[in-house]
Amino acid sequence: MAEPRTGIDVEAGAGAAAEAGAGASPDWRAWQDSWDRQQEWYLPDREDRFRIMLDMVEALVGPAPRVLDLACGTGSITDRLLRRFPRATSTGVDLDPALLAIAHGCFDGDDRVTLVTADLKDPAWTELLPHRSYDAVLTATALHWLHEEPLAVLYGQLGKVVADGGVFMNADHMRDDSTPRINAAERAHRHAAMDRAKAAGAVDWAGWWELVGKDPVLAGPAAERFRIYGEHAEGDTPSLDWHVRALRAAGFAEARSVWSSPSDSLVLALK
Repeated sequence: MAEPRTGIDVEAGAGAAAEAGAGASPDWRAWQDSWDRQQEWYLPDREDRFRIMLDMVEALVGPAPRVLDLACGTGSITDRLLRRFPRATSTGVDLDPALLAIAHGCFDGDDRVTLVTADLKDPAWTELLPHRSYDAVLTATALHWLHEEPLAVLYGQLGKVVADGGVFMNADHMRDDSTPRINAAERAHRHAAMDRAKAAGAVDWAGWWELVGKDPVLAGPAAERFRIYGEHAEGDTPSLDWHVRALRAAGFAEARSVWSSPSDSLVLALK
């Protein structure tokens, strides 16, 4: 397993606005990059997941897809999508006001991107979307905060949002309780790697949000974010087999893993 990157350009992004004065706009690209570095602290193979995800988008729906970036956060998937497929369009959906603020800053003026504030547990969230259907719905490291019942409901909604012949992909933590010794060894190795990265200066989840809270523009949205979610939400993290069954029950014709690591899988469902 690769070691997490230890760059701390997040520090520069957090300090840029403060140095320029409270009224200055943050360096949105620096915040986007810092989010990516913070996530790599936990997911050193994160770029591999994105690469395979976009490979399958191209293989199944072509190089100019209409994409729904589900629980988009700062827009990491949309950023990579548009760099690889300049003719693609993306609708990013999230509820987190701080991460959406960074996404708005990064994609401001790009008419290929629409950002929507919506709660995926709201039965009517799809009514807020600008399109009735999408060629691809993509999400990563986000839906594990949902428990199985609301996640199955969400999959049922996505079965109606994905166009015929379109795809849904979810890259996330997917446990396998049948291999306890392998799981324990993987966790120990991963935590040791994370400890080494932190000792070298990497910023973890808590440290990143602490820096966000010090930014004069992002402090308010960050406080609202923690009011909505609390410190960190965790769902059931069901198995890959559960995801496959739930997606087939939601109306997808095919579903299976197209990539995996010791702790995560990328499940693809084809409508």
